[in-house]
Amino acid sequence: MAEFEFGGEIAWRPSRVQIEDSNLYQSYTRHGLASLDEFMRASVKDIAWFWDALLRELDVQFYEPYTQVVDLSGGIQFPQWCVGGKMNVVHNCLDKYIGTPRENQIAVKWEGEEGATRTLTYAQLDREVGRIANGLRALGLKKGDAIGVFMPMTPEIVVAVLAIAKIGAVFLPLFSGYGAGAAAVRLNDAGAKALFTADGTFRRGQVVPMKQTADEAVRQTSSVKHVIVLPRAKNRIEMQHGRDHWWDEIVTLGDTGNAETEKTDAEDLLMLIYTSGTTGKPKGAVHTHCGFPIKGAQDMYHGLDVKPTDTLFWMTDMGWMMGPWEVYGALLLGATMFLYDGAPDYPAPNRVWAMVERHNISLLGVSPTFVRALMKYGDEPVKKYSLESLRAFGSTGEPWNPTSWLWLFNTVGEGKRPIINYSGGTEISGGIVMGNFLTPQKPGSFAGPLPGIDADVVDEKGNSVRGRVGELVIRQPWIGMTRGFWKDPQRYLDAYWARFPNVWVHGDWAAVDDDGLWYILGRSDDVIKVAGKRLGPAEVESALGKHPAVQESAAIGAPDEIKGEAVVCFVMLKAGYEGKEGREGEEGKEGSKGTEGNEGVGDMRYVVRDTRYANIERELRELLVDELGKALMPKAIYFVNDLPRTRNAKIMRRVARAVYLGQDPGDISALENTRALEEIKSVVLKQKISR
Repeated sequence: MAEFEFGGEIAWRPSRVQIEDSNLYQSYTRHGLASLDEFMRASVKDIAWFWDALLRELDVQFYEPYTQVVDLSGGIQFPQWCVGGKMNVVHNCLDKYIGTPRENQIAVKWEGEEGATRTLTYAQLDREVGRIANGLRALGLKKGDAIGVFMPMTPEIVVAVLAIAKIGAVFLPLFSGYGAGAAAVRLNDAGAKALFTADGTFRRGQVVPMKQTADEAVRQTSSVKHVIVLPRAKNRIEMQHGRDHWWDEIVTLGDTGNAETEKTDAEDLLMLIYTSGTTGKPKGAVHTHCGFPIKGAQDMYHGLDVKPTDTLFWMTDMGWMMGPWEVYGALLLGATMFLYDGAPDYPAPNRVWAMVERHNISLLGVSPTFVRALMKYGDEPVKKYSLESLRAFGSTGEPWNPTSWLWLFNTVGEGKRPIINYSGGTEISGGIVMGNFLTPQKPGSFAGPLPGIDADVVDEKGNSVRGRVGELVIRQPWIGMTRGFWKDPQRYLDAYWARFPNVWVHGDWAAVDDDGLWYILGRSDDVIKVAGKRLGPAEVESALGKHPAVQESAAIGAPDEIKGEAVVCFVMLKAGYEGKEGREGEEGKEGSKGTEGNEGVGDMRYVVRDTRYANIERELRELLVDELGKALMPKAIYFVNDLPRTRNAKIMRRVARAVYLGQDPGDISALENTRALEEIKSVVLKQKISR
C-alpha cells in the first residue's frame, strides 16, 4: 500500500479534568513517570515489571503468590504467567467483595426486549452463583470439565459463566444465534460434559426457539450428559428425562449453604472460545484464569477508564469475545454491567438511547455498522432522550468511515464525548490498540497500543513504517495472549508466528499518521491488489460513504485477467434512494474510465446493467475515481438490501467474496442474515444473464 491519508483534523481533545481523573494518568504518575510515552516505553521494556504492577494495581488476589511473573523458557510463543500462583477469577469478581460495602452495589442491570427489567447486587449475584455452582457439583461436574453456554443475554447467563469458573470447570461460549451444527462442532471439539441453554428468546417481537437447536446439537455429540434450561420465553419445549434440568431445579439442588471457590492454578484453563476462519474448522483459543480476565480488565481500566461508579453496556453476545470481556472486566473493576436481550433497534431506532437514559449508562459500546444503520433515521430518535449519564463511547468490530464517526461524535456525543476505538481479537483477550482519555482523536483513530503491548506497523520485510499502510505486529508476549489453539498448536504457530521470527503477525492492515495516531484499515487477508497496488476495503467503503445515497457498503477483490484483481462493491442505499431510471440512452451502455496505459492497468471498462440505479452507479464511480484514482475504479457495483453480517453487525466480506465467486463460504455459523447471501447470488446472476 502507498502513502497513508485518513482521519483529517483533530475532532476531540481531553480537558485537564478528564486527563487528571483518568485511570491511565493516575497509573503512570503513581510510578513517578512524567508522560504516557514514558509509561508506554517502560511497559514494554520490562514486561515482568509492568504486568506485576498491573496485577497489584487492580488488586488481583492470589490464594498462593506467584514466584515468577512470566517464564519464557518455552519460547515467546508459549509463555507461562504468574508461575506457581493459585487464583480463581471468581474470587476476584465476587468473593473478595462480600462483607465490604461493595456487596450492596448493583453488579448487573438487565432489560429484555419485551420491557422486563431486573438488577442483581454483588451479594445477590454471589448467592446465585454459589447455588448454581453447588448444583453443578451435585450433578457430578468438576474441575476441568468443559461446559457450554448457549443462552440469551439475561442475568442468568452471568451466573452460569461465573458458576462454571467457580468450580474450576471450563467455560465454552456459544453464540446464541448458532445453528445446531455450529454448536455441535464446538461441543464435540471441547468434549463438553454439560450445556446451559434456554427455552427460547425474543427477537423483533417474535419468539426464537433455542432448546430445539440445543437438543439437535446434543444429539450430534456423545459427551454432553446434562442440559440445564432457563425458562426465558415460556415457549413449548420437550424435556428429556434424566438429562434435562430446569434452572430452578439446579438452584434448589445447590441451595445447601456456602459454595467453595475452587483454588485453581493461575494458568489453569478458564475458557475455550472458538473463532471462525476462511477455511478449516473453528479454532479454539485457550485462555486461563490469570490471562483473559486480567487483560480485559486492563483494557477497560486504561482505555475505557472504567470506574466502580460506571455502568457499562457493550452491545454483544456471550458467544463473542466482548461478552466474557464485559463480565470479567466489569466485575474485576467493581463496576456495573448492563445487559440487553433483544434487537437493539426494536421496536424503534430510539431503543438504545432510551436505555441509556433509563439505566444511567455511562459507557456505551457500539459497532460502526450499528451506527451507520441508525444514521438513516436522522437525529430525532437521539434528541428525544437525555444522555447526560453518558461520558464516552466504545467501539470495535471493524473500521469507521469519517461520516459515521462524526455523526456519533457530534449528534449523539454532542461534540464532547470521546469515542474509544478498540481493536484486537479473541486470541489477544482484548485490544492491541485503543483510544484513551489522554490523547486527542481524529475520526476513526486510535491513541496507539495499550500499555504492555509492544505493537508496531511493518512492511513486507518486517521493517517499521510510518505514514504508510503495513502489517500490524506485536514483538513481545502479554498476559492475555492465547495459550494456543485447543489440540492444535501447529495451527496456532502457523496463524501468528510463521511470517517473521518471534513476531506475532495479527492479520490487520494498520497505519500511524504524522500526529502519532494509529488506524486499523481491515484484515490484511481482505486486501485487494489491483495491478500491484494494495487497497484496503475500508478505503473503498469510506469513499463510497461520502455519497448521500449510501448507507453501507462492502468492497472485495475479484480475480481479473489483466490486473490480477479488481474491486467489486456491494452497496446498500438509504431509504428514499430506491433507484431511479438513468438518463435516456445510457442504460446498459458500455462506459469507459481510463485509457490504454493509464497507470499501467489498461482500458478500464464497465457496463451499467441495472437501469434503476444507473445514475447513482455513475456518481459512485466518479466519486471513487476522485477519491482513489482511475486505476482503482471498481469492476462492478451491485445494489443490495443487506450485507452478510454477524449479530453484532460485523460485515463478513470473505463470505460476500466467496458467494460472488461461487465458492464455498466456509464457516458461516456466525452469520445472522443468510438471506443476504441469496440476494448477492441473485443480483450477480441477474447481471451475468443480462450480458
